Amino acid sequence: DPGADASLCGMAATGASGTNAVRYGTMRPNVLNLRVVLPDGRLLHTAGPGRQPRKRAAGYDLTSLFVGSEGTLGFLTQATLRLHPLPEATAVTIASFPSVGAAVACTVQVLQAAVPVARIGECPQPELGLGVQVPVVELSSASSHPEFLDEVMADACSRFSGMGLPAAATLLLELHGSRHSLAEQQQQTEEIVRQNGGSSPAWAEGLEEREQLWSMRHNAWYAALALRPGCQGYSTDVCVPISRLPDVVVETKQDLQASSLTGPMVGHVGDGNFHCILVFNSQDPEEAQRVHAFTQRLGRRALAAGGTCTGEHGVGLGKRALLQEELGQEGLDTLRSIKAALDPHNLMNPGKVL
Repeated sequence: DPGADASLCGMAATGASGTNAVRYGTMRPNVLNLRVVLPDGRLLHTAGPGRQPRKRAAGYDLTSLFVGSEGTLGFLTQATLRLHPLPEATAVTIASFPSVGAAVACTVQVLQAAVPVARIGECPQPELGLGVQVPVVELSSASSHPEFLDEVMADACSRFSGMGLPAAATLLLELHGSRHSLAEQQQQTEEIVRQNGGSSPAWAEGLEEREQLWSMRHNAWYAALALRPGCQGYSTDVCVPISRLPDVVVETKQDLQASSLTGPMVGHVGDGNFHCILVFNSQDPEEAQRVHAFTQRLGRRALAAGGTCTGEHGVGLGKRALLQEELGQEGLDTLRSIKAALDPHNLMNPGKVL
């Protein structure tokens, strides 16, 4: 689900992800080989020249090393990718829930039921203390991908896209499969939605209708900026175990309110990943400091929940301290050894990641 300005090697270098990631995987498992120009000018084919096996156990995994390296180890100039067939049939639905907890619980149950969902998205309403107990499970990456928007983001996206949706916890869900199996999947999904207090889903199967529903999610960045015209946006993300997601989302919303920050939230419920788009006045040093402090607390909150300080956006400059807390000194030293071996003169994107 690439953005309009994405490039294949850029997506590989950043380890990109998106709304289809849980079903089809992030860029990492979908990259079979890379051509890389190393800092000293040598040309490297990470799986060997011309090779594209579905799996391999030959030596260290150089392809995975360069995927997500954020430009710090070399220039990625060519990518060999895994392809997936287009589904025979697709259906998208949208349903409202009484709380973000109910929407997240519904998502987890859909995944546990092995409904072959392609995408799920959710938008919570303005309530706090919505924690819900969900089972601790490990979900197959071939199952589904959920999304959510908090009530601020849901309202902003609805107004920006002219959708006229209620400011309530809302789940967007897309099914892929054969035409024969789709009806059964829809029935199973509708039952799970009802069990969690959701509204009766209305299914869109035409391409134009489906794209209209998902365009609301795709416009999230611009919808967030429209909340404070003339201000700047800063997007940060974390990823936590799905069982911890409701509590972490609620705690983060409480933190945003206590910090007096405008930070609509959007996330991928299926893999525990969510984003805060912080809209602030960059000319106000005090507000900028509050934004920085919030992002550090958010990262540490995710680490305390057994997650990571970034599921998609990467480390860059802003999360280097959090990376050390996440990996420990031994992990960080290992990364530095790899960097020193490949780029001893620190030519490639200096200062990023490490």
